[in-house]
Amino acid sequence: MRTAQTVVFDGVRGVTLVADEWNRDDAAASGRPAILMLHGGGQNRHSWHKTGAILAGQGYHVVALDTRGHGDSDRAPDADYAIETMAADVLAVIDAIGRPVTLIGASMGGLTGILVADQAGAQRVSKLVLVDVVPRYEKDGSARIRDFMFSNIDGFDSLEQAAEAVAAYLPHRAKPRSPEGLKKNLRLRNGRWYWHWDPAIMSKPEDNPALRIEKIETAAVGLQIPILLIRGKLSDVVSTEGVADFLSKVPGAQFVELSEAGHTAAGDDNDAFSAAVVEFVSGP
Repeated sequence: MRTAQTVVFDGVRGVTLVADEWNRDDAAASGRPAILMLHGGGQNRHSWHKTGAILAGQGYHVVALDTRGHGDSDRAPDADYAIETMAADVLAVIDAIGRPVTLIGASMGGLTGILVADQAGAQRVSKLVLVDVVPRYEKDGSARIRDFMFSNIDGFDSLEQAAEAVAAYLPHRAKPRSPEGLKKNLRLRNGRWYWHWDPAIMSKPEDNPALRIEKIETAAVGLQIPILLIRGKLSDVVSTEGVADFLSKVPGAQFVELSEAGHTAAGDDNDAFSAAVVEFVSGP
């Protein structure tokens, strides 16, 4: 399995972004687009570790980014976590990569990816993969994510306690034998384990959610690049009705459903997820 290097990029307004990167030099002469991976809210670049390594093994230049306020990237000093600002960060990263990219975005990262693809144009973003997200997602499922994030904002006494919370939140996923893998998502401070994202992300309500939905949907409808929508069949964030609505408005999009996955599709069934992604990015 290919090994990633940790690198940094300049986001907007002085924010430094951390990423894992595979094959920067080896893939540069291949003529293939690079692949830029954007995680969901409350996650980080490690969500893509297995798929990133698989794509790197196929010879692609791959970048898995920590979004501002997540993982090892800077927290926004003014708590600016608007999706438009995150999109501006990603556009700056694409400029730094210096080649066209295929964007793969999960949940929050997928919504950001739609805006980025719209603003960047087909010469800079050549394909888009949306991982269990559509502009008109299910509010109950989204609320469950926010409730999970809020309920553990004060941290955990131990890794085992964190693992129990994750198992309760993701009952369809097999519980790991050891909680040590959670160290990629938690940080130990003053004897407690905290999720490695900025709590200020949760503190600012959206000014106009309906307007944001319209903006993102309009951007998606206008895209003229290949799009793949991947849904976890067990998802409560993207419904079958939501998929049908999206495909009716973006009729050129391809669709894959993973029968053993929920909203966190890449982690729930990584083999099936990675196979779908590899087939799409390597196709016309």
